[in-house]
Amino acid sequence: MQPKLQLLSSEMVQKILDEAFQLLMEPGVKVQLPEARKLLAEAGAQVDESAEVVRIPERLVREMLKTVPREFTLYNRAGEPTVHYGGDDVHFDPGSSGVHILDPDTLEHKTSYTPDLIRVLKVAESLPQYDAVSTSIVCNEIPKEIGDLYRLYLVLLYTTKPVVTGAFSVKTTPTMIDMLAIYAGGREALKQKPQAVFDVCPTPPLIWSHFGAQNLIDLARAGVPAEMISMPLAGAGSPVTILGSVVQHAAESLSGMVIHQLAQPGAPLVWGGAPAVFDMRQGTTPMGAIETAMIDAAYAQVGKSLGFPTHTYLGATDGKIVDYQAGLESGVSAMIGALAGINMISGAGMLDFLACISPEKLVLDAEAIGMAKRMVRGVEAHTDPLATAMFAGMGFKADFLKLAETRRLFSKEQYLPSAVIDRGSIRSWLDSGGPDAFARAKIRTQQLLSAYKRPTAWAEQEKELVAMVKALAKSAGMETLPSLDD
Repeated sequence: MQPKLQLLSSEMVQKILDEAFQLLMEPGVKVQLPEARKLLAEAGAQVDESAEVVRIPERLVREMLKTVPREFTLYNRAGEPTVHYGGDDVHFDPGSSGVHILDPDTLEHKTSYTPDLIRVLKVAESLPQYDAVSTSIVCNEIPKEIGDLYRLYLVLLYTTKPVVTGAFSVKTTPTMIDMLAIYAGGREALKQKPQAVFDVCPTPPLIWSHFGAQNLIDLARAGVPAEMISMPLAGAGSPVTILGSVVQHAAESLSGMVIHQLAQPGAPLVWGGAPAVFDMRQGTTPMGAIETAMIDAAYAQVGKSLGFPTHTYLGATDGKIVDYQAGLESGVSAMIGALAGINMISGAGMLDFLACISPEKLVLDAEAIGMAKRMVRGVEAHTDPLATAMFAGMGFKADFLKLAETRRLFSKEQYLPSAVIDRGSIRSWLDSGGPDAFARAKIRTQQLLSAYKRPTAWAEQEKELVAMVKALAKSAGMETLPSLDD
């Protein structure tokens, strides 16, 4: 008895797909990579080389859909299955690619550097609510040409969970795959037991850039899971309506799927995204808006109807500090994503339209995630009969605390949060100084950081990784890498 959120009727899902197929023919999709256009032309698509526009017939899309895996697994550093992409399984990871860190004492948004990413990674690694980690924030002291691989380098040094990552240049993706292969035991072993999924983004509306298309091809041929991140911006970069944006999302994702599967049929692929509505008053892209979450739930339902594993960006806030707005937007949207059965939900810890991350918010968001996961477990019948046997001999006394069933089942029925969530009396709260939720999160964050220990089981792989990244940094003009703490 598991709850499920579905915004669309089956008839509406079909209408969305019908219109997406129409868009793939008129106006078509702009594909800027010649190799991708060649693959599409050889498969029967109509290609206008001068305009770089490809018209993809529904027949070809349907043919390629047959080769997309309906599920796959991500493994942790020890080679254990950890994250299942497929069905209605729900997992969470922190948001990605922030450029600021929230100072917990001054509440300033500060430029992020290596120690900031390490702090975020330690917290995410320590919290069981996060099934995967991510390359969460940019280290701004690192040259941009190696920034993506440097973030993955820190992830591999400080965490053991599967990774949600991505690259922002064509040449970086193969290098990052090689970095992961060091720990997996080679590229073929990584293909068999992938430890990471890579985000790949089309450009709205209906464009696969040279970089995006090349990434799709490289990831497909390496057998490393790719996560398509279509980003319709309702009212600016896509139609203003929720359904119109979902149609555009479907067209961009279907075209990316065709390129990906033509490069390597059967390679793992995720129907993901990071859409938003456009706030006409402020000119901003609110990730915490309820309509943004509705686009996410709707596009995920379309992807599921085609058999895709799914992903989205939810659990974030447009607020600038960890306050009521942050909790409202993050908690509500995390719950929506979970009830929609989206396989990987990114965004926890993020503030300010995904520009800033806060370890303290990661700690608070973990509690919202715990509650969301409890909700999707639904209602279970732990006893038979459900209640009547527990009334035997009870009379009219409220003595259920004495029952063995109470002691046995309360921890199965309830999600038991950490001390970040205050469930004590007002007396105990006052005795502890009356801290608010953010103050409690600061304490919890420091406890996690103090208890954290670096992974030590992969010393040889770490030595190879460090030598590799040092050489890459030197070629980018860095004589030494930033010093790291333990």
